[in-house]
Amino acid sequence: MMITLEEIRKPVQQEMSAFNKRFKDEVSSDIPLLNIVTRYLLRKKGKQMRPLFVFLSSKMIGEITESTYTAASLIELMHTATLVHDDVVDESNERRGVFSINAIWKSKVAVLLGDYLLARGLLLAVRNRDYALLEIVSDASREMSEGELLQIQKSRSLNIDIDTYYEVIRKKTAALIAACLACGATSSGADQEVLDRMHELGIQIGMAFQIKDDLFDYQSTNLIGKPTGNDIKEKKFTLPLIYALNEAEPGLRRGMIRKIKNGNRRPDVIREVVQFVKDQNGIRYAEEKMNQFKDQALDSLNQFPASPSRESLKDLVKFTVSRTR
Repeated sequence: MMITLEEIRKPVQQEMSAFNKRFKDEVSSDIPLLNIVTRYLLRKKGKQMRPLFVFLSSKMIGEITESTYTAASLIELMHTATLVHDDVVDESNERRGVFSINAIWKSKVAVLLGDYLLARGLLLAVRNRDYALLEIVSDASREMSEGELLQIQKSRSLNIDIDTYYEVIRKKTAALIAACLACGATSSGADQEVLDRMHELGIQIGMAFQIKDDLFDYQSTNLIGKPTGNDIKEKKFTLPLIYALNEAEPGLRRGMIRKIKNGNRRPDVIREVVQFVKDQNGIRYAEEKMNQFKDQALDSLNQFPASPSRESLKDLVKFTVSRTR
């Protein structure tokens, strides 16, 4: 039976509750429109995995401090801002099953809200003189932007190999989870050697996390029990598809690329691409790679002294690859 996030949170349950109260205060404003929009944004919290990574890593390394709360808020502000901006870039009208900010208030308000959240994060770190945290999170923000732009560049040319894919997801997804673990460790006073180990652990977890996300595109996880095919529609070449194209004979490969290029939103084309990926063992290959990154992360965690926080982090790694959405 899969462990739940509630059980994983147990070692830091009180701190997570205190963090939620603080976070609401962090985003409040004197501008009524901003308060309406942020209240809408925060009413559906999501899994809050990133603050959880911060608190668990901090407690595994040492003690949770005031700086740990700053780290968790800084990460969550940046992550939330990124999601709001992503919905504008992708012209997405839904986020976690409800209308996105840009769907209700239009793109201008969504972009400005994202900017506001980023500014609040910067101010929080500066106000508390947590410059080391600010450097870690700013570096992750730079990497995430680079990863998104690299993906856009490659998807336009429909030319992406496995090494480039790994570079994209390392920057786009893993960099932020690495920042969570590095910030948590920093807030507990970790030295540089521990900090580097925690950062690398975050990269391993983030790689597994993103491959799991990519697999959802090919699995029957939505209400109608069909693969979503969203990445195919957006011409995003993810690991299952890249592997399948590499394995296919040249004629079939060219035909598939042409179909993705010309008919990428048609349901019949999506069905055909999904079947092609399955036939070429793309899903099995991606699952194997995901599990390799997961096992690396668990091995890395085993190098740290045993504690309830370490066990919860191990469970969180397992949850990352077994979640259903």
